[in-house]
Amino acid sequence: MIEPLPPRPEPRRQWYRRLRDRLATLLITAGGVGVVVAVLAIGVFLALEVAPLFLGAEASVGWRELWQGRWQPGTLPGEAPAYGMLPLAWGTLKAAFWALLFAIPLALGAAIHSALYMPPRLRSRLKPTLEMMEAMPGVVVGFVAGLVLAPWVERHLAGALALALLLPAGMLLAGLAWTWLPPGLRRRLAPGWAGLWLMPWLALLAALSLWLSPALEALLFGGDLRHWLDARFGLDYAARNALIVGLAMGFAVIPGIYALAEDALTGVPASLGEGAQALGATRWQSLWRVVLPAAAPGVFSAVMIGAGRAVGETMIVLMASGNTALMTLSPLEGMRSMSATIAIELPEAVPGGVHYRLLFLAALALFAFTFLVNTLAELVRARLRRRYRRLGAAS
Repeated sequence: MIEPLPPRPEPRRQWYRRLRDRLATLLITAGGVGVVVAVLAIGVFLALEVAPLFLGAEASVGWRELWQGRWQPGTLPGEAPAYGMLPLAWGTLKAAFWALLFAIPLALGAAIHSALYMPPRLRSRLKPTLEMMEAMPGVVVGFVAGLVLAPWVERHLAGALALALLLPAGMLLAGLAWTWLPPGLRRRLAPGWAGLWLMPWLALLAALSLWLSPALEALLFGGDLRHWLDARFGLDYAARNALIVGLAMGFAVIPGIYALAEDALTGVPASLGEGAQALGATRWQSLWRVVLPAAAPGVFSAVMIGAGRAVGETMIVLMASGNTALMTLSPLEGMRSMSATIAIELPEAVPGGVHYRLLFLAALALFAFTFLVNTLAELVRARLRRRYRRLGAAS
């Protein structure tokens, strides 16, 4: 039996429906345009504040002065101020480099394990917990890094070095030992639950490295690792240094990279990996040759967004870096970033003065860097997506 068609809505109801749809479209469009206009307005405002430094009769700083290796705007009477911004740019990139060096392997490894190997029951509990870590304020992370982590590492430098060396080696050793286990025991210690059954082993390694570190320091480094580094390599150890900043900022960046990369990997159809394994590829080969290339646009965007967060981070660098404007490659010495300099010196700068406008120049440089990195990430992501879409259509 053919069911009758539903009654057509009344003309007034149709009019209300069209009006509601148009209003929703207008609000969404206005919101998008408003965001673009606000971002451009910020850039224009910063550029207008910086322009008097270089244009017209008020020009007071040359480009050569900005490339000096010394930043000291406030000097003693009779001394010329130094406005070289190169140490600030170096400190910004140095902090971001060590943070990403710590965060990217852990975040991508966790995303791969969570998306491809972890049981759904464990993943449903672990993923929201890691994503909630992104809401932790940077000032809290910086406070813990500056007042707890930095003094502890200074007192136990040999133990911290032993932890950094033994924990990755211990994880690789555990994976190798797992392949030698009997099949029945391997089924009980499934790779999807490795995050749980590895914890006692890693805790044992941590306790063993901290227990043995004093004896190893006395045997290999004469009882004082800091003095040995200074005498042997000329490395001066500062309590608040680039490594502390890298650990703290990496901890803050990990949740964002993990969430975006995990979503990208989860979005890859399971049939791709299963088809590769059906053709004889191992799980490792299917991961590297099939799954990761398919998720490459999302993974790349996750890394770029993490880089933008690391470059613009203020409170962690401010509280854990020592804020010394140095240009050194050593991760054991402090540095000073542009964002931390703005936070420290802007309240004391005279409005309209050279120092004041140079701080706006630092803000403009951060704005331009973040804008260009995000734009580049979006262009590369779109290009990779089109490429793999064509490959998928061809196959």
